[in-house]
Amino acid sequence: MMQRLYFHSDSRRGAEKTFSWLKEEINELGEAMESTDTEALKNEFADVIAWVASLANLLEINLERAVLEKYPNRCPKCNLLPCRCHFR
Repeated sequence: MMQRLYFHSDSRRGAEKTFSWLKEEINELGEAMESTDTEALKNEFADVIAWVASLANLLEINLERAVLEKYPNRCPKCNLLPCRCHFR
């Protein structure tokens, strides 16, 4: 969906500037975490995911496939569900 919505404008902006926007959205998520506004927090989470997807599209990464390959319904380190890694 993000590719259909924004790939044209993202392509003109380029990966570096899109990454800058992603960093800005992560900062906004951090600010939203400091408040009690759940709606703002939900919106910032959605924005971060959208910018991650836009950046993946620009870099020709299938984000859904990448996530499912790395996290195939189990922890990639201990291979358990739920994770039982000691460092967590």
